[in-house]
Amino acid sequence: MLEPPRLTLGTYALALSASLGCGHNSTSTVAGGWVQLWSDEFDGAAGAPVDTTKWRHDTADGCAAGNCGWGNNEKEYYTALPENIALNGQGQLVIVARAAPAGLTCYYGPCRYTSAKITTRGKLNVAPGRVEASIKLSAGQGLWPAFWMLGSGFPATPWPACGELDIMENRGSAPATTSSAVHGPGYSGNTPFAHPHSLAPGTAADAFHSFAVEWDSLRVRFFVDDTVHYVVTRGDIEQFGTSVLDRSYFLILNLAVGGNFDGDPASDAIFPATMLVDYVRVYGRR
Repeated sequence: MLEPPRLTLGTYALALSASLGCGHNSTSTVAGGWVQLWSDEFDGAAGAPVDTTKWRHDTADGCAAGNCGWGNNEKEYYTALPENIALNGQGQLVIVARAAPAGLTCYYGPCRYTSAKITTRGKLNVAPGRVEASIKLSAGQGLWPAFWMLGSGFPATPWPACGELDIMENRGSAPATTSSAVHGPGYSGNTPFAHPHSLAPGTAADAFHSFAVEWDSLRVRFFVDDTVHYVVTRGDIEQFGTSVLDRSYFLILNLAVGGNFDGDPASDAIFPATMLVDYVRVYGRR
């Protein structure tokens, strides 16, 4: 079986620009000396589906993978339906969490919510570099939007050994705060490598904010609006276990509902709740 493209430095930029299409997939140099290798700008007609040459859908409640509730007691049922995920015709991807229709069954009984989750697993693995997205969120206790990455060995290499980099997570009950984290063997779950960031002024629901990560084998840096808010070094990690900074990752965007991170919604009045994504971009060095 052919491996999915792995974005590395140097000549891969030209190869991927050709193989993944024209337009926004360019090799232009941007601030900081980064070269853009891949992107999705979500251009398209209102209601159009996500580009399945770049993304795949994770669907249902996780039970098919033996991981009901996606490992976190989440209450959403992920779909690929346009009412849960589609382009809006304004260059943005819209992921919408909704109250579930009658007749849909989840691991805990009748499903309470539907939403969407997309990943680049099997389509794109990102070697150490820079990954960035511009995102606007909804507020509401029980919402759990995230922009994150899992090690490309997953699921053959199970979590947490595969590695996880959380570029942005948000508790809907605290819309003025996002967080970033590193998970791996010996530092998973209630990881020592998690850090909140307060948005000032305003909240993640008021406007778009950029969330980014830069990493190599020696350190990982997390950014909000181009400002570093958290740094973890290889030495920090190796006090707890094997470092996961020297591997490639696939990208994930999702809007979870309920579960361990922010609890279940106190009221369904927060629905429909939207996660707007203006772009996702991947960079390497010349």
